Amino acid sequence: MGRKILLITTDQQRYDTLGCNGGELARTPVVDSLAAQGIRYERAHPQSVVCMPSRSTILTGQHPSTHGVYMNGVPLPLDAPSVAELLRRSGYRTALIGKPHFQPFLDPFLRFAENSLGDETTPSGGAHRGFEHLEFATHGPVGPLHYARWLAANHPEVIGMFYRVLDDQLQVNADGGGATGAPQVHDNPVPREWYHTDWVAERTISWLDSLAVDDDWFCWMSFPDPHHPWDPPQSELGRIDWRDVPLPAGYPEKAADRERILDAKPRHWRMWYDGALVSNYEAPANWVPATMTADQVREVNARNAIECELIDEAVGRVLRRIRDRGWDDDVDIVFTTDHGELQGDFGLLFKGPYHVDALMRLPLIWRPAPSASMPASTVTAPVGLVDLAPTFCGIAGLPAADWMQGQPLPIDDVDAQQRGFERVLTEWDSELFGVGVHLRTINRAGWTLTRYLPGTVHDGTEGELYDLVADPLQQDNRWDDAGCAGIRDDLLADLSDSAPPVRRPKLQLEAPV
Repeated sequence: MGRKILLITTDQQRYDTLGCNGGELARTPVVDSLAAQGIRYERAHPQSVVCMPSRSTILTGQHPSTHGVYMNGVPLPLDAPSVAELLRRSGYRTALIGKPHFQPFLDPFLRFAENSLGDETTPSGGAHRGFEHLEFATHGPVGPLHYARWLAANHPEVIGMFYRVLDDQLQVNADGGGATGAPQVHDNPVPREWYHTDWVAERTISWLDSLAVDDDWFCWMSFPDPHHPWDPPQSELGRIDWRDVPLPAGYPEKAADRERILDAKPRHWRMWYDGALVSNYEAPANWVPATMTADQVREVNARNAIECELIDEAVGRVLRRIRDRGWDDDVDIVFTTDHGELQGDFGLLFKGPYHVDALMRLPLIWRPAPSASMPASTVTAPVGLVDLAPTFCGIAGLPAADWMQGQPLPIDDVDAQQRGFERVLTEWDSELFGVGVHLRTINRAGWTLTRYLPGTVHDGTEGELYDLVADPLQQDNRWDDAGCAGIRDDLLADLSDSAPPVRRPKLQLEAPV
C-alpha cells in the first residue's frame, strides 16, 4: 500500500484569494489548514495563462512550446504523454472529475473525443489519457459533458437559471447583471447542491467510495470555479456584501492613473482597455474595460470570493471522506489552479496576454502524506506547474519520465537552491480575430521580464521589466530604463538559453476555446 494522490485544481484563481496567502475577503480555512501542515509556494507560475495550454502542462509535465497546445482551441493530441497513464501502468487507480479542457469546448459536432464521453464514466477503450474514470463538467449547464447531462436528466428546470456563457452569435456574452451590471455577473437561483462545485465534490466522493481500502489512487478533482461567469448560487450571496468590499490594491481608482500606467506598457494593454483590440476569446469582444466602474470591481470580487469559499467547503467534504476511509495518513494533497484573473487590476478583468502577477502568480500548496514525515515549510524559490507531473512520480516512487521538463517540487528553500530552482518560464502565443500576440517571460531573483516577439501590434522591440520588490503591483515598466539595462540583458539571455524545445510540426488551431 503506497501513497495516494489527490490533485485539486480550480480554474482562474488568484494567489491572493486564499487566507494563507494574505487574502482577507474569502474564508478558506480548509486549504489554509493544508498550507499550515504542508508546503506553501510563494512564487508558483503557470507555463501559460490560459486554460488549455496550462492544463496540458499539468498532464504532460511539458512547456506549451513542447506539448504543442500554444493557445486555447488547439487540441492536445490523444497520444500526448500523460502522468496519469504512468501512474495507471504502475498500479494506481485513476480518475479525473470536473473540468478537463485538453480539447476545445466549442464543439457542436462532437469532433473531439472528450466531448463525446458524457454518456459514460469508464472509457470503453479502457482509459482516456490514463484516466480509467471520467466525469466532466464546465462552467455551464448545457453541452455534452457529464454535469450538463446530469442536470438535463435530473433537474432540467434549473438549466435556464445559469448565466449564458455564449451569446446568439456564439461569442462570449458581454451581458452584465447583479446590482452593478458588471459583465458576466448573474443572480443564479440554482440550489447550491446542484451547482457544479458541489457536484464535483460529490462525484469525487462517490468514486473514492468505489475503491478498495488498499488501492493506490490518483484523483484529479477539477473545479470549474472561480472562473467567470460569476454566477454562484443566489442563496450564498449573503456571505459577502459587495458594498463592503475594498477595491484591490492593483486597481488605480482614478482613470488618469490607470491610463498613465497602461501607456507605459506595450500597446495592446491600452488598446484592450479602450476596446480597440481583443486578443483572447474569453474576454467579451463587445465589452470595453474603460467603462468598468469601481462598484463593478467590488461586485466581481465579492462573487469571486464566494465561489472560493464554496470550493473550500467542498474540498473539506472530500477530505472528511478520505479520513473516514482511513487514508489520510497516506494521501498527498496538492491544491493549485491553471492561471489567475485580473479581477480589476489595471482596470481590467478576465485574462489574456498580460504577464503580471494577477495572472501568473498562483496558489500552490502541497500537503505531503503525514507518513512521509516532511516538515511544514514555505518555499520562496520560483516553481512551475511543469513541476507537478514529476512530483507525482516521486510520490509514487517512480522516476520522472524523460519527456518531463520539470523536476519534483522542492520541499524547502535549501532543497530548491541545491536543485537549481532559479527561474520559471511562461509563454503566450495567440492568433485570434486576425490578431497575433507572442510573449516569452522569465521570473528570476525578484524580477519579471517579458519579451515581445513580432505580432500584429508589436515589432519585437517591446517588453516589460518589473522589480517585484520595489514594485509588487507591476505598475512601473523598467524595460527602457537605462539603469536596468544590465539586468534586462542578463534576463533576456537567460530566457533565450532556457527556452524549451519547440514541437514540430505546429499543431493547428481548431476552435476559439
